[in-house]
Amino acid sequence: MMHRGEKIWLTLSFGMIMVFMLITGYQAFALGMAPPSHNETIDPQKVDQTAPFDQPGIKKIGENEYEVVMTLQIFSFNPGNIEVPAGSTVHFIMTSKDVVHGFQVANTNINAMVMPGHIQKITQKFDKPGDYLVLCNEYCGAGHQVMSTTITVK
Repeated sequence: MMHRGEKIWLTLSFGMIMVFMLITGYQAFALGMAPPSHNETIDPQKVDQTAPFDQPGIKKIGENEYEVVMTLQIFSFNPGNIEVPAGSTVHFIMTSKDVVHGFQVANTNINAMVMPGHIQKITQKFDKPGDYLVLCNEYCGAGHQVMSTTITVK
């Protein structure tokens, strides 16, 4: 037989777990905060021959909307410097040609791991003009510290 205090604590504990699960489910499904479920892959040996990575660059796809197809390889981002107008929504589509790289844009919430053979997609709106530093934040070799570029928002 359980004491009254034990029943209260069990009920409270179970209730808290259920509330946390409901909040997590709401965030994942209603707010779209779940990890991507579709896993797009390509052959990492044929990145340069696989669309859209055979033509990396910036493309205007709508009113104040841009698509940046980017490849990351040892110590560099391709395309290098990116320039978009203020108020633009930018869709990044990335893959790595060699090892695991990071894609972190300072002063934004962008922070992704870019792996060989996997396609990483991220969307970000750039409202404030300025230069945004892009860094590789995954150790990728002896020259890792020089792997950076800039997104210029005018």
